[in-house]
Amino acid sequence: MSALASELLDTVDPRGFAREAVRDGPVPVPVRVFQALGMIPIALKEFAFTTFVLLFYNQVLGMPASLASAALFVALVVDSISDPLVGSYSDNFRHRLGRRHPLMLVAALPLSIAIWCLFSPPPWQGSALFVWLLTFTVATRLCFTFFAVPWNALFSELSDDYEERSQLLAYRFAVGWIVGISFVYVTYGVIFVATEEYPQGQLNSEAYGSFALLLALLIFAGASATTWLTRGQVRYLRQPTGARIPFDLRLAWRDVRLALRNRDLRILFFAVLASAVVGGTNQALQIYMSTYFWGFSGEHLQFMALAAFGGLFAFLFVSPLQKRFDKKYLLVGAAVVIMLVTAMPVTLRLLELAPLNGSPELIALIVGTAIINSFLGTLALIMFASMVADAVDLQEYETGLRQEGMFNSVMTFSGKLTTGAGVVIAGVLLDVVIGLAPNTTLASIDPKQVVDIGILDAYVVPAFNLVWLFLALQYGISRQRHAQIRSALAARAEVDSGSSPVRGAP
Repeated sequence: MSALASELLDTVDPRGFAREAVRDGPVPVPVRVFQALGMIPIALKEFAFTTFVLLFYNQVLGMPASLASAALFVALVVDSISDPLVGSYSDNFRHRLGRRHPLMLVAALPLSIAIWCLFSPPPWQGSALFVWLLTFTVATRLCFTFFAVPWNALFSELSDDYEERSQLLAYRFAVGWIVGISFVYVTYGVIFVATEEYPQGQLNSEAYGSFALLLALLIFAGASATTWLTRGQVRYLRQPTGARIPFDLRLAWRDVRLALRNRDLRILFFAVLASAVVGGTNQALQIYMSTYFWGFSGEHLQFMALAAFGGLFAFLFVSPLQKRFDKKYLLVGAAVVIMLVTAMPVTLRLLELAPLNGSPELIALIVGTAIINSFLGTLALIMFASMVADAVDLQEYETGLRQEGMFNSVMTFSGKLTTGAGVVIAGVLLDVVIGLAPNTTLASIDPKQVVDIGILDAYVVPAFNLVWLFLALQYGISRQRHAQIRSALAARAEVDSGSSPVRGAP
């Protein structure tokens, strides 16, 4: 243990972590699928937040975009406090169902209720509607934290293998994309259908009731299923073995400081903060791009479900690509290509080379770029999450502590930044830079505003990706370095225990 770690731990820390049993062989395929079901609530919540929260309260309910963004910003501040607290609490929690499962189970129902309320507001206006948005945005995010932080920690505990961790993540994203295909198709093809009054169904307030109910039911089903079906894996997960430590804020603060002393986690933390802000802003602008720049209706947008096939292709290619390249190079390479592909359709439109709005050729162009971006984006996300898990091993090597919950709260926090800070910035840009008024229709929007939205989405916002790309290249855990760390940890475990743990069947 380093001198700095000893200082933070007051020299002696009564926590220890061990598995009840060691798995024989790789993680079985059913377990990979069961743990991946947690992507259902994650993917659906992210889709709902990045695509519809700002549009619903701004263009459908008439709230100024900057005011809606203010409510989302307050919720983001609450997140910045809750994520590390829940991470620390989960790392030290004790229960017969382990450190993670009880928290996930308790969070499922409140999360579903909160997100239903978010998209089912009473017929209020002004400050009352603002309070409703603020209340249920905060409630959704807090409940989401208690599910997502423990769930994110599971994959790094299920396997210590450098490549198998990425494979577990690939299953997660495959499930997420399969659910995404179905949900996006139903959302645009069944719920937000065009009517005579609302040719663009996403602007129809009455459709959001059905959307809210379906969203809440699927989130509850996914969260409950992954928790229940993986409960048999608790014996293979590391649990605290030392003296029980009551949770308090001082312990959580110490865990945060200790985690951020890890150089590679610091690099990932700041890289993901920068990337999440950029990516979140782009994602929040996408529904405005689809509605105003490309003039898509719900019937057109349902074809965007095909983009999910890109994520499924990533499931097939992640293993062979990782055998050839280190994780950080795959992450950075995928991000650079995404920037180029994202700019292409807008560039063609500005040069008057793109197909006309409403044409099948335009839909094919936009869907094609979305498929490429979903492939590369899924690959990048898998690499990032797997890099966090490898940093957890380094943390155990240097300090003796397993901080999966704390480290993976970085992932959860970054996802919330994607749907938080990005939406906030997008709202300000739409209000201040674009000057887009509430309740604007495709027929009434200023053509200059259309062009400005395209320039922001394709060039201005993506340019800030260069910040986090530089940071990601500084990450220091290669395949060889990780193998050395795992070998040292295995040798230390044998010396400390004096005997091998019970070996169990998969």
